[in-house]
Amino acid sequence: MSTLSATQLRELYRYLYLTRALEERFENLFKQGQIVGGLYRSLGQEATAVGSAYALGEEDWVAPSIRDLGAILVRGVEPRLMLRQYMARDNPMTGGRDNTTHFTVPELGILGPISPLGTQISVLNGVALAFRVRSEDRVCLAYQGDGASRTGAHHEGMNFAAVQDLPMVAVLEHNRWAFSTPSDAEAAVEDWTDVAAAYDVPVEQVDGNHVLEVYDATRRAVGRARDGGGMQLVVAETYRMLGHAQHDDQEYVPGEELEAWRERDPLDRYEAYLDETGVADGERRREIRDDVEAGLDEAVQEALDTPRPEPSDAGSRVWADEDGPRVPWTRRSPVGYDDAPADVPPAARETGGEET
Repeated sequence: MSTLSATQLRELYRYLYLTRALEERFENLFKQGQIVGGLYRSLGQEATAVGSAYALGEEDWVAPSIRDLGAILVRGVEPRLMLRQYMARDNPMTGGRDNTTHFTVPELGILGPISPLGTQISVLNGVALAFRVRSEDRVCLAYQGDGASRTGAHHEGMNFAAVQDLPMVAVLEHNRWAFSTPSDAEAAVEDWTDVAAAYDVPVEQVDGNHVLEVYDATRRAVGRARDGGGMQLVVAETYRMLGHAQHDDQEYVPGEELEAWRERDPLDRYEAYLDETGVADGERRREIRDDVEAGLDEAVQEALDTPRPEPSDAGSRVWADEDGPRVPWTRRSPVGYDDAPADVPPAARETGGEET
């Protein structure tokens, strides 16, 4: 079991509870018409996102998916900003132009997802490749649901990371359902660790509803990747306790299956562990929960008081702020060519020839 200190163990509990409590606020606000677009909760999966992200270093990067709010919170995005993001209010990430987890925060090492599933691992490969080229001691971690892991984009990304021995860890969240499709209809494998053989990468299977097991497995994978071991895969066995989104009533899920996984609730299990070890008894946990709830009360009110962006502002923050005419990115010099001779036009720097 992990060697985390008592303070760190209590911090993990705070992140687990914060993730669930914040999503409950999201659901209430969604029903009040305050959240724009869909709402995709991670109920039952919180331990996978929190435990894995907690295993990363400050300089590492992560590409969360729509059910990895816990990872975003661990990386340092404040709940008040997440509320403003989901409610399409003015905020530093997207300025109200998008919602959910669709944002990137480079200073926190967060690469945001886009709607086509399975793609973020390929984008994150570029970050990991840059780390290796620069000889930087940094690792990337990408999350993929079992459905997303069956896409062509995912396979291309996994193959590239494996062939290039990139400092990359992929967490496959085997949560049993991709919208209304069961995972056994997505892949002809009974044991999802078998998918690692296609890329010849090391793999660990972990109870995704046990936050410490997730942390330990991810810490080992991150360590191997950081030490030059290349691509790593962690298969987290977990469960999506709600429908694909708020519009999905989950009619297709067998009741007995859902009930069986309710008995494995990650928050309940971790509370039992904290009780058994004496790290945080009921009173200590209540203090943590009360503090989280008080903070969320303030954050919700702040978000409600934050105005939505003006329609006339839709064209701002699209181009970089600069003097002179705006130059499309296709006519700019690529990153790393800033030291090229000043008399060489940007287009010529890309090819080393004369501008045509």
